[in-house]
Amino acid sequence: MTGSGPDSLTPAQQELYDWLADYIGTHHHSPSIRQMMQAMGLRSPAPIQSRLRHLQQKGWITWQEGQARTLQLLGGIVRGGIPVLGAVAAGGLVETFDDVEERLDLGSVLETRGLFALTVNGDSMVDAHIADGDVVLMEPVLDPSRLRQGTVVSALVPGSGTTLKHFHRDGAVVRLEAANPAYEPLEIPADQVQVQGRLVAVWRQV
Repeated sequence: MTGSGPDSLTPAQQELYDWLADYIGTHHHSPSIRQMMQAMGLRSPAPIQSRLRHLQQKGWITWQEGQARTLQLLGGIVRGGIPVLGAVAAGGLVETFDDVEERLDLGSVLETRGLFALTVNGDSMVDAHIADGDVVLMEPVLDPSRLRQGTVVSALVPGSGTTLKHFHRDGAVVRLEAANPAYEPLEIPADQVQVQGRLVAVWRQV
């Protein structure tokens, strides 16, 4: 992972980050501290916790210390461009693609807006077309008071880690609503909720 976003890593930190990226990409959830210890050949959790703290400080992960399952990788910058080959109909047929008309430059969007990526764990947002294993692109939220009601956000909730939900605020209370009737809304004092980002796009690998 290169670019102008996160700070550079030591070899030990890079080794752990690369292993985490491979593990989460395969299993769609974060590993335990014990699994990280085994993978790194360590007998104590202290070096792992130290590396995780540095990864978080340098902007490579988010992590609530003491709760390994809250770990999320922050996305890198997508460089270059994706060719836009034309339009596609969801009903009838259209002509086949010919020449490349333009390129969709995701890199410039990510760099200028400071977006980051999170892997979705769970099914609480399925009715918003966000499924387990999807990757969501999030724009940092500097002023939560300016968020529109119903915006999909990633929020850090004490005791629960980071969650992806619809954001609603009523005075001093924030309500985080799932897009799945099986989940009850979370109502939390606004000063106890840290809104990290708002949803910009969903990436699904098929």
